[in-house]
Amino acid sequence: MKHSFAWLAAFALCAAAGAHAQTSALVPAVPTQNVFHLSAAGQVEVLQDMLAISLTATREGADAAGVQSDLRKALDAALAEVKRTAQSGEMDVRTGNFSVNPRYGKEGKISGWQGRAELLLEGRDFPRITQAAARVTTMSIGNIAFGLSRDQRAKVQTEAQSQAIERFKARAAEITKAFGFAGYGLREITVDSNDAGFSGPRPMALEARAFSKAADAGPVAVEPGKSMVQVNVSGSVQAR
Repeated sequence: MKHSFAWLAAFALCAAAGAHAQTSALVPAVPTQNVFHLSAAGQVEVLQDMLAISLTATREGADAAGVQSDLRKALDAALAEVKRTAQSGEMDVRTGNFSVNPRYGKEGKISGWQGRAELLLEGRDFPRITQAAARVTTMSIGNIAFGLSRDQRAKVQTEAQSQAIERFKARAAEITKAFGFAGYGLREITVDSNDAGFSGPRPMALEARAFSKAADAGPVAVEPGKSMVQVNVSGSVQAR
């Protein structure tokens, strides 16, 4: 009796599945019609309000410990100097790369050691940063770059996004009207932002030569450029 009930239940399930499959096969899929794929962009150009200066020190010697010790002394002295005027947001201070690597002679044997240390000054107060960098005598300026602060970037992205959305809506309305439709509905929308980040689109890298603090004790002159922030809106609309 139990086997009979099990067989009847299995038969009922198979019959129901077959009926469902047959019913689904009889209902034709509704084709997608009158769908337009569009894209629009909003762009805002803004003056860069962030400055980053990297200070570097290089040392060479016969043993790794000596090179490392010399680099640490140079870095510690530079840190002590710039921290005196550091202020969150206006001039933030952080250490960068610190490395000691072997030098090899013609026979492939280690002939000495060379190392490099880096100190980074970043912030919105340009005079504070350049003056602090000029006071450091144990390290040289390696690179200068401009960019946008987080607040400035967020503000500009919002403006560019509004532009892109309005242009997308205007283009959707124009195209659907040109094809004789009364309006449209949104289907899928993607919003992407594109900007160069902190480094800025035109970083001003200094030449590879070391800057002598004895010969040039004054702060280096800096002039920010502009960053272009772009937001892209793309997607599809259903004309109706």
